[in-house]
Amino acid sequence: MGKYCEICKKGVMSGNLVSHSNRKTRTTWAPNIQTVHAVVNGTVRKVNVCTRCLRSGKVERSF
Repeated sequence: MGKYCEICKKGVMSGNLVSHSNRKTRTTWAPNIQTVHAVVNGTVRKVNVCTRCLRSGKVERSF
């Protein structure tokens, strides 16, 4: 299972950390993924969702 959002497909990004002396180090940034119980096609199942999709209401949660 990769670290990505099943709603918006947001995943891991990579890039450089750049110091004051302009040295570059490769790094990765991962989205804030939460596993929630959500209603999908009328059934409740566990879904990996980023917090941006949770806050914007793109997911119908089941409590």
